[in-house]
Amino acid sequence: MDLVIKILQFFLCFTILVGIHELGHFIMARIFHIRVEKFYIFFDPWFSLFKFRHKDTEYGLGWLPLGGYVKIAGMIDESMDKEQMKQAPKPDEFRAKPAWQRFLVMIAGVVMNVLLAIVIYCGICYTWGDTYLANEDARWGYNFNEAGHKLGFHDGDRILTIDGQPVEKIQDIVTALLITEGDRQVRVLRDGVETDISLPLDDLIAMRQEKGYEGFLTLRYPFIVDSMTSQAAIAALRPGDEIRAVDELRNAEFPEYQKYIASKAGDSVHLEVLRGDNTLQIALPVSDEGVIGVISSNQIYTPRTQKYTFWESIPAGIHRTGEMLSSYWEQLKLIVQPKTKMYEELGGFIAIGSIFPSEWNWQDFWIKTAFLSIILAVMNIIPIPGLDGGHAIFTFWEMITRRKVSEKVLEMAQYVGMFILLMLLLYANGNDIYRFFIK
Repeated sequence: MDLVIKILQFFLCFTILVGIHELGHFIMARIFHIRVEKFYIFFDPWFSLFKFRHKDTEYGLGWLPLGGYVKIAGMIDESMDKEQMKQAPKPDEFRAKPAWQRFLVMIAGVVMNVLLAIVIYCGICYTWGDTYLANEDARWGYNFNEAGHKLGFHDGDRILTIDGQPVEKIQDIVTALLITEGDRQVRVLRDGVETDISLPLDDLIAMRQEKGYEGFLTLRYPFIVDSMTSQAAIAALRPGDEIRAVDELRNAEFPEYQKYIASKAGDSVHLEVLRGDNTLQIALPVSDEGVIGVISSNQIYTPRTQKYTFWESIPAGIHRTGEMLSSYWEQLKLIVQPKTKMYEELGGFIAIGSIFPSEWNWQDFWIKTAFLSIILAVMNIIPIPGLDGGHAIFTFWEMITRRKVSEKVLEMAQYVGMFILLMLLLYANGNDIYRFFIK
């Protein structure tokens, strides 16, 4: 059932993204009175699952879930319809229209995906707000996994800045370490002293390739008094007191203190307690059961939530879209740089599908749909023949030079682009197969 829910989310998301993208081309073509012969969600080689005709356009659902398309009359596209191109241009064909109109038709899909991301992020901000754990609230620092220790972090370190910039949200820390094309300088507060840690790019690449970012850091849980159950503890302590040391054990977490106190059953322990701005020294007996009658608070960290009114959600959604566009563009630049080795992490349909949870959560679904819409927009604007960016770049060249690129060149470019895309598709999905079934 978990797998079914993942698959349903993937197909619903993909259908929305492709449908909106192709709708952009369709609407802009209609605005300029260009004939659209087909509008398909998914591809339909040999047959389609469903189709109907309205006016001059055939609408349908293909069986091959690798995208979708609109077939615009008079345009060299993935259908490679050469017979139509041999005929004289008709007034309602793409090739008969001015270059600026053709340019707008080609970028309309990308624009629609960006607009979709904006609308979704606006809706998320208005409906759920922005909930996050603030880095400055992590007053007791973090625990790090093995990868973090290899990079030079110590348990209890508080992260202050990365490359001189303060980090607002905890979830941004790992992202900042993953998305980089050079070394990182991290300043931490360690035992009350600010310490700089230099993270070489090679070490960060190794951490990323070994998936050391999974569980990279976790919040430390101090011994904060919630309530007391023994007379001695009631007399000595107050709710909210922070126990900072038990005998010689210092700067530990609650489970460590608990284990140590249990080892002193029938004896007594000396506590160093922080109450407000005052530090107190308190001795408490340990029962034969190994407890001092203190219940620790489990409400240490409270997520912050930024709420938005309807009108506030609009600029917030636009800002968030801009941030995600910038972030993904940076990731894309790293992929084409051999030294980062991020090309080894490219994934296909299995990788995309795996990001969806095994239970349905609308907030999570829309967050992922918005991000994938941005990915689709960025990938399609890349000037590779066969993608919208490839078509647009030839049209833009025509607008500048006033010279139309020959149909023979466009045809050859389409073949080259389709070959490149096929190789990328095979490589990305091959990575999936290797990671999920072999590695």
